[in-house]
Amino acid sequence: MIDLSTFHDLAKADIGAFSPKPTSVEGDQLEAARSFFQSPDGTVDIGIWECTPGRFSADRANSSEICHIISGRVAVSRADGEMRELGPGDLLALPQGEGRVADP
Repeated sequence: MIDLSTFHDLAKADIGAFSPKPTSVEGDQLEAARSFFQSPDGTVDIGIWECTPGRFSADRANSSEICHIISGRVAVSRADGEMRELGPGDLLALPQGEGRVADP
């Protein structure tokens, strides 16, 4: 049977307490996250995440990530210097093996 899990008004969802972001490069960001759905085998985890302004790195060597921007703005860049600026309504796909630095 198909799971029809839906999640509404995510910009207002309670995501819990903020804590220091371990991959902060500059800005000493704080982040908070909440998982809404996990597949039985743990390979899919869908949730929301928020981070205060600053700069951080992210390693996608072992996982993929899809980011749908709900609010705020972010600049993401690759190691080769290519950069994209994203805002509400934008979607970013980060395939496994990719890395990034973000400036939320």
